[in-house]
Amino acid sequence: MKKFLIFIAVTFSISSAIFAQTPQKTLRWGADSEGGAPYIFQDPVDPSRVIGFEVDLVEALAQEMKRQPEFVQNQWDGLIPGLQRGNYDLVVNGLEITEDRKAEINFSEPYYITYEQLTVRKETYDINSLADCNGKIVGTLKFSLAQRILEAESAIEVRSYEGQIQAYEDLAIGRLDAVLMDHPIALYYGDSRRNPKLKFVGAPVSQMSYGIGIRREDKQLLQEVNLALEKLAQSGQLREILQRWALWNTPMAERFNDQNFSTISPTAYEAYLKSIGIERTWKDRALQYLSYVPLLGKGAIITIELSILSMIIAVVVGLLLTLMRLYTPAPFSQFATAFVEVIRGTPLFIQLSIIYYGLPNVGINLPPFPAALAGLGLNYAAYEAENYRAGILSIPRGQMEAAFALGMTRLQALRHVIVPQAIRLIIPPVTNDFISLLKDSSLVAAITMVELMKVYQQLASTYYDYFGIGLLAAAMYFLIGLPFVRLARFAENFFSFDKRSPGKS
Repeated sequence: MKKFLIFIAVTFSISSAIFAQTPQKTLRWGADSEGGAPYIFQDPVDPSRVIGFEVDLVEALAQEMKRQPEFVQNQWDGLIPGLQRGNYDLVVNGLEITEDRKAEINFSEPYYITYEQLTVRKETYDINSLADCNGKIVGTLKFSLAQRILEAESAIEVRSYEGQIQAYEDLAIGRLDAVLMDHPIALYYGDSRRNPKLKFVGAPVSQMSYGIGIRREDKQLLQEVNLALEKLAQSGQLREILQRWALWNTPMAERFNDQNFSTISPTAYEAYLKSIGIERTWKDRALQYLSYVPLLGKGAIITIELSILSMIIAVVVGLLLTLMRLYTPAPFSQFATAFVEVIRGTPLFIQLSIIYYGLPNVGINLPPFPAALAGLGLNYAAYEAENYRAGILSIPRGQMEAAFALGMTRLQALRHVIVPQAIRLIIPPVTNDFISLLKDSSLVAAITMVELMKVYQQLASTYYDYFGIGLLAAAMYFLIGLPFVRLARFAENFFSFDKRSPGKS
């Protein structure tokens, strides 16, 4: 009996200790995995997971801070607005510390120092420095320090890109004379080991530091991050992470006064080069494309859900706008007219940005999916309203007068006589609008939504394959839209009373 009581007491103590533990805090960090190697990108071996030196850094930081890391996908040019909006706690994505950004957010101590690297084609010998680029076409990454450096040189024609891969591709095929980007990007996309058609030239251009972006009000978090970074640097773990990705350099050694010899090999960099450089047979490539289907399929499900729900909103709101415009007193009809004209006259991208990033300033903070629904639904409601208006106005005026003669009210006449006839006429343009909405859903990537197009861009930037993966994504879009086209044809025939068999009502 005594042993039993001791066992119960020990068990109770252990259980109490377990349940007494406070849940581990989450460290939510934002980045764009389309940004590519070596920052954060899809693992070429297992595309269902993301890897990169910043992924390793955040995991080490979270462990030091006793938090659980959670990655939040966000388009690169929207990272700071997303941080200010509260979508995540940190931005870790090669964010250069600049004065204009410091006016918006706080930065941690630099976790990486690098420089700009000039890249040219292998057969180019007349460009050996930035000064030699005068009169030349030079590509770079949009919104980067490299773009500012190039734009300061009035004699250089600058072409900016959303992603770094496209710039190096254009350089290789002769559309550009040179590319200027951060050295880590150049190492992974412009180095001769990665692309034999290209080479590095010239001395390092300028110097920049990457910092972790934190909201201005999160003072305590800033202190915690800086303390964790200092511990990682002192323990040598930061250097180890950078060396595995072949990123440890002289500026970093000088900053941390770390000139010690190290035997750590660039295993992550070598693995990346190996996975990218593998020559595959047609069978291997087909199997590789099949491995992308689950990821693309997840994106396709989000695209389908978003498109169907947005179209339902568009159809309902569009009909209400049309009825308001045609059959209500001046204030309401004028509002409907103004709404349609304003929505049709402004880009969908701006509308999404206002809904997601602008409305929080007035106290309306919508999650990504509802914000995407509101943006797409209201945008296409304006177009559906015009379809409905055209359909209703095409019905002869005598139809309404005949309904009145039968004793119907205006609402009954619209419901039973006018709208059913108009629906038959507007089915083709509504179907076209749905297909357009399906494709326009790709714009919601700007507000952290990861749908089919974003998954395609992530995979293409990882595997350097915009053609094969592009065909696969295009096939998915076609297959998604095909059933709805068939359904629209069925509905069109169903509402075409003159095409029905005499025995059918």
